[in-house]
Amino acid sequence: MKDHDQDNALLKMFQENAGQFMSGEEISRKLSISRTAVWKQINKLRNAGYDFEAVPRLGYRMLDEPDRLSWDQLTAGMTSRYFGKSIKLLDKTTSTQEDARQLAEEGAAEGTLVISEEQTGGRGRMGKKFHSPRGKGIWMSLVLRPKQPLHLTQQLTLLTGVAVCRAIAKSAGVQTDIKWPNDILYQGKKVCGILLESATEDERVRYCIAGIGISANLKEADFPEELRNVATSIRIAGGKTVNRTSLIQSIMSEMEVLYELYNEQGFEPVASLWEALSGTVGREVQVQTARDRFSGIATGLNQDGALLVRNQHGELVPVYSGDILFNTR
Repeated sequence: MKDHDQDNALLKMFQENAGQFMSGEEISRKLSISRTAVWKQINKLRNAGYDFEAVPRLGYRMLDEPDRLSWDQLTAGMTSRYFGKSIKLLDKTTSTQEDARQLAEEGAAEGTLVISEEQTGGRGRMGKKFHSPRGKGIWMSLVLRPKQPLHLTQQLTLLTGVAVCRAIAKSAGVQTDIKWPNDILYQGKKVCGILLESATEDERVRYCIAGIGISANLKEADFPEELRNVATSIRIAGGKTVNRTSLIQSIMSEMEVLYELYNEQGFEPVASLWEALSGTVGREVQVQTARDRFSGIATGLNQDGALLVRNQHGELVPVYSGDILFNTR
């Protein structure tokens, strides 16, 4: 029996015996494979997002199956008019940012969305690696074609943060807040990262790619050990599995509404919504830029989307890029 057939036969066996333990010996006999092969097949299914419990003398039982995204379900329930109306759904990719960039170069319309069940080379700001395992999260990138000048594209990162925060609250019932400029946090731990990248020509923005990575249904064991103190998931925060399809649809709806508001009325209404959801405003922060490091109180946003920090001399300093650390004293 080929590996693929073994996977299917093993999965069917567990589905037919839902909630029951099956011994390795029993599985081995029914599939005519070795006990070592049983263990390897179960680990393959685990890597594909299936959750198993293993108990000595009882064997294995399947606790949970992955929530697989379906193009038909995603498109059928999409209430936005053009954001997410064209979807490229992938099983595995290096980075949805690169896939969306290629589509944008080929002329893809604004609102085109690339989603993958797994990313092997997902990245965040400043080239940091983004953990994006199979079937556990939302790894997607959206094509935008804004008319705003290049120096204002930072505002779109903040707009995306507001949309994701609102969608998580509506779809999953979990209240998160935004850390300037691009992280969504739950009780101080990261649940989502946002990466906005622009392509320009003669000082004109040709397109932007809004990358959104959400740890939706990860359990604590799904995070590398070095991330467990700084990252969490919506499932851990809310105590229940997140419907990823509904959350993606909600994000597209929120993004479209805010994007149209932004195009009609400018950044001010988006900035007000951002400040209301911010976990940064009003806090003492340390700011690390390429040239400087200082502490102060974050007071809000300026008209460009920079974070305003009042330093120890009472001066209001706009921070356009850099890392923000919260002072805990």
